[in-house]
Amino acid sequence: MYGFDALILDVDGTLADTERDGHRRAFDAAFAEVGLDWNWSEALYGELLAITGGKERIRHYIERWRPAFPKPGDFDEFIADLHRRKTRHYLELLGRGEIPLREGVIRLLRQARDAGVRLAIATTTTPENVSTLLTCSAGAEVEGWFEVIAAGDVVPAKKPAPDIFHLALDELRLPPRACVAIEDSANGIRSALGAGLQALLVTVNDYTQDQDFSAAALVTDGLGEPDAPVTVLQGTLEGSDHIDLAALDAMHRRIYSDKRV
Repeated sequence: MYGFDALILDVDGTLADTERDGHRRAFDAAFAEVGLDWNWSEALYGELLAITGGKERIRHYIERWRPAFPKPGDFDEFIADLHRRKTRHYLELLGRGEIPLREGVIRLLRQARDAGVRLAIATTTTPENVSTLLTCSAGAEVEGWFEVIAAGDVVPAKKPAPDIFHLALDELRLPPRACVAIEDSANGIRSALGAGLQALLVTVNDYTQDQDFSAAALVTDGLGEPDAPVTVLQGTLEGSDHIDLAALDAMHRRIYSDKRV
């Protein structure tokens, strides 16, 4: 018996390292498709990740780095069209199996499913991106393991606003205390904490490893495996030397045994 009922997971950077070799390449392909000579280097894309949401990221890039760009009359539709093209290119990358899930993801999801721990997703990416990633990287049945997939433009404000986590909690019909959130970024931390999710694990990646995670309960370099222990960057890992339900339960109980929470 665990002290929580559900795991709520982010997608990009958390379930898979989708940013550098996935979304970034897809944005560049969309730009080239419409004759734009824009190229998002790995370093530039790292800066752009501070802006959540693909359409929002394109708009910010134009306003910040391409101020002389002649905006078309229907600028919103121009951005939306670019984003649709980008999504198509991204789905093609996923379909070719070029973006695997991070180490330990399937193991943890399967353990949760076998233990009756409910699974949910809270992400700013589109539902189609989530579905295709899970299907192409893990198998068609894995998407069905998730009771709730809160994704995309279904809430008024994207991360770091807490809206998407509020939606996931509402659809699960659970209070924040009954859940563990798993994120990878500072914006994700702000979003989860804003929704009251105090039991928060961060698994960093190359793009987020230098961000401020001081508010997270536990920060590691990944989920690890039984034969591949994780490195703890912040907090205390108990119960296992990798992230499994026992480790998450120890984190959750430690958080909520503090009467100040």
